[in-house]
Amino acid sequence: MRTIRILIADDQPLVRQGLQAVFAPLRDIVVVGEAAHGLDAVEQVRTDAPDVVLMDVNMPKMNGLEATRRICSRAYGGTTPRIVMLTMYDQDEYVFDALRAGASGFLMKDASPRQLADAVREVAEGGALLSSSVTRRLIQEFVRRPALPVSTADELPSLTGREVDVFRLIVQGYGNAEIAERLVLGESTIKSHVQSLYRKLGARDRVQVVIYAYEKGLI
Repeated sequence: MRTIRILIADDQPLVRQGLQAVFAPLRDIVVVGEAAHGLDAVEQVRTDAPDVVLMDVNMPKMNGLEATRRICSRAYGGTTPRIVMLTMYDQDEYVFDALRAGASGFLMKDASPRQLADAVREVAEGGALLSSSVTRRLIQEFVRRPALPVSTADELPSLTGREVDVFRLIVQGYGNAEIAERLVLGESTIKSHVQSLYRKLGARDRVQVVIYAYEKGLI
């Protein structure tokens, strides 16, 4: 069984203690560090090599958005951790900036222990974590932007025909199991195509694939 290493970054000691208590009984998730501000989080990612960072948005010295941007702009030991933004509010102004910075999603601090654990597992596997309200606002953000010229699949960087099929279905919001069913392929095959897509597009997860598609005018 794979063990998922996580770092908790939050300026409130009680929040960090509460999150530690949530993960302590779990066999597949281990907390490898805590950070009280963004600068500390950036440094601990370098030294502790977590798979997932639970990142508070508002912290002293450096906020979670800037810390996320710095962490995701470099590779630590050949990999970059997945980042989930923690917030007390469904804050409109942070959503797009956080996703552009490299976050894999948002999670409310009042989420249940089960939701927290499932969220960590989801992003550790390369998934994205967006509530329906966040997804709607992300779409609205793109809609408000000037229309881009429609591109063709030929402009996708070296994707095979099957990878283009998977790309289109990811952008439409389908999960791996649904894509496998639609393309009549095994789910493990789809996972391999998805990982290849991430590598070729320079994307960290499904959110980044969708952003790539919009920015290139492929939707």
